[in-house]
Amino acid sequence: MDENMAHCSYEAGILEDPNTTPPKDMWKLTVDPLDAPDKPEDFVIHFEKGIPVKLETNGKTITEPLALFLEANAIARRNGVGRIDIVESRYTGALKSRGCYESPGLTLLRNMHIDLEGLTLDREVRALRDQFVTFNFGKILYNGGYFTPEREFLSSTLAASQKTVNGLVRGRCYKGSVFAIGRKSETENLYDENESSMDILGGFEPSDAGVRPFPYLANVRASSVYRAEG
Repeated sequence: MDENMAHCSYEAGILEDPNTTPPKDMWKLTVDPLDAPDKPEDFVIHFEKGIPVKLETNGKTITEPLALFLEANAIARRNGVGRIDIVESRYTGALKSRGCYESPGLTLLRNMHIDLEGLTLDREVRALRDQFVTFNFGKILYNGGYFTPEREFLSSTLAASQKTVNGLVRGRCYKGSVFAIGRKSETENLYDENESSMDILGGFEPSDAGVRPFPYLANVRASSVYRAEG
């Protein structure tokens, strides 16, 4: 076991057989989802530039960063949220290893963060981030490369991607699951209810569904046509 404030990992022993089910009494941080409360628990997380800055739950409002994280941890732990059991590839050669992990608070906050990105983050920015930055950032951290120039570079791009991730997400925990039940942004909302509505006749035309080229590509094509005809 390797335990800290945010996480506990379990490896070796009986877990080296990937077909062995982890015993119920192995897990230290989270309630077994089957034993979690029968009543869902709701909360609200506020984000500024992708960072959780306020947590509202059970009549409490928490803004101090450490206290906020510990409260998110407590909510997730008592509802059985944050367990995974995986076989993963090691850094050395073609080795694989089986590990079980608990990250209750981080799981809760990450799920709410991703949900808010759906409302506030530009589609192409999100695609670039997920296709290049997320994969490589995770790989560098997994392989112990935090103190490297490439990690520093990717961190700056992550921060840039989060400038518009401002708003709140209403979430719910229930028997091992955590999910969003609503989200809102007063400043960065990219969702237009009238444009997207299936009940309101708006200004959206069939031609709007076409792929629009980047302006510089249009200029390139125009100049190519000019040269060809010239």
